Order: sequence, then structure tokens, then C-alpha cells
Amino acid sequence: MPRVYQSGVINAEIDKVWNIVRDFNALPEWHPAISHSELENGTGVGCIRHFFLKDGGELREKLLALSDINYSCTYCIVESPMPVKNYVADFALFKITDTDKTFMHWYAYFDVTEAGMEEETSETVKMVFNSGIKSLQKMLG
Repeated sequence: MPRVYQSGVINAEIDKVWNIVRDFNALPEWHPAISHSELENGTGVGCIRHFFLKDGGELREKLLALSDINYSCTYCIVESPMPVKNYVADFALFKITDTDKTFMHWYAYFDVTEAGMEEETSETVKMVFNSGIKSLQKMLG
């Protein structure tokens, strides 16, 4: 079971970053690979995010948990062009108290459904996480 982990420091205070990333439907606003997104089944835990990649791909993800107290979000993939199943991801923000910056980590674990695709799939997920964090760093400079 591959596990992917990426992290970074964002030059903004935690509540400012959280206000951007907590909206499960806001990926197009801060992730460079996403063209648009729509929600199914409401807006809270249990809703489905159906989003479209700029390269034409489509994914559906289910919101499993969202915590304003812990600044965290957990979701799973329902449908994806990637060869994955049992995919669960989580991102969380942490206040860096001596600088008022924010530490973000993003991780996922999953099973790969095609033999020999573990490394390539893990690299794809790593790239997705890394580009999202880099985009937030650039936005919040």
C-alpha cells in the first residue's frame, strides 16, 4: 500500500490559509491543475466533489471529515482515472507560532489496481500535492 506525503510552509497566518482550503469545492481557486468543480449531495461531510482537470480528466471525491478546530480535511476517491482503490487523503494546517506562518502537510494512502504502477501512481499523487502547496505559497506569498 503506497503512502505519499508532502509538506510546506506557507507565508500566511493559519486562519487565512484555512479560509481558502476548507471549502471542499474551492480547488479551482487554489490548485493549478483543476479547471472547475461542483458538489453533489449538499456541502458538508458526505458530499461528493466532482471536479475536472485542465488536461481533461475527471475525479469524484467524498468528504469524510472536516475540522475547523484541527484545521484538517479528510476525503476519499470515489472515481478516478488513476489505477487506485481504497484511496484516503488528509491535509492539515499547523500554526508556526514564532513566525505566524502556516505548516501544511498532505498525505494519502491507497492500493494500486494495476501491477507495476505503484511508483508512477505515487509520483502522480506526490506531484498533485506538491503543486497545490506551491500554489498556496505563491498566492499567499
